[in-house]
Amino acid sequence: MKPAPFEYHSPISTMAAVELLAELGDDAKLIAGGQSLVPMLALRLAVPEHLVDVRRIDQLCGIESRADSVWIGAGTTHTTVGRSAEVNRAVPLLARATPLIGHAQIRNRGTIGGSIAHADAAAEYPAVAMVLDARIEAESPRGRRTLSASDFFTGMWSTELAADELVTGIVFPARRGRCGFAIEEFACRSGDFALAGAVVAVGLDADSRIDRCGIGLFGLGPTPSRATALEGELIGRDIAEVAPDEVGHAATEPLDAVPSDLHGTADYRKRVGAVMVARAWRRAVEEASND
Repeated sequence: MKPAPFEYHSPISTMAAVELLAELGDDAKLIAGGQSLVPMLALRLAVPEHLVDVRRIDQLCGIESRADSVWIGAGTTHTTVGRSAEVNRAVPLLARATPLIGHAQIRNRGTIGGSIAHADAAAEYPAVAMVLDARIEAESPRGRRTLSASDFFTGMWSTELAADELVTGIVFPARRGRCGFAIEEFACRSGDFALAGAVVAVGLDADSRIDRCGIGLFGLGPTPSRATALEGELIGRDIAEVAPDEVGHAATEPLDAVPSDLHGTADYRKRVGAVMVARAWRRAVEEASND
């Protein structure tokens, strides 16, 4: 199939883009890399009357190191993120997640802002953003605001963004102290969306007790999620006393909205998810212990 007819717009500034969104309302769709939207257009799952292309907006591109964080423009491609020495140094979890996204051609075109705004529950970047407590910057004709990644994803392909808002950048805290990071996922084929995935960040104090941690899950519900109750229970414990398999079970046991489809039942996905959490926990702890 081919997309339904639409009117094409190509603004060159953030303000011009959000003013278009405000003017056109629900009849408009944003497009950046197009790796999610173009297939939906071709299948006519999305039928906008207007397409607002933000690829010419230079303000949306780039990677900036700040005092204790790294800012990444929403229009920055996955490939650029994955190849950045600064991202690899300061936000290694993001760098490690990037090669798992689709295929090289998708990473060359897809953008980090597009992935975050699309809010696919099986995507890697939203889960990483949640676990690292990233902040998402959005702009509208009313001005700019910053949203917590933990509150940003509200449902399948839905977020806290208003209809006239555009994601302009994502701010990730830079790594500090003794810490380790890992991401694990299981997919039927390389490049497919994960049936179940886990993201783990662990920080240790001088006595090898857990002083901070994040455990994220993706592909196991309508949104990426965090095992916040479990995280709270782990704070203060000696890392040597925490069994990875127990962490995996505890992280997935409370899940009650796991999808069931032709790729696997809900119970199967939960069991795979528990294994992914355990593997990611083990790798993150090993890195933190050797830091």
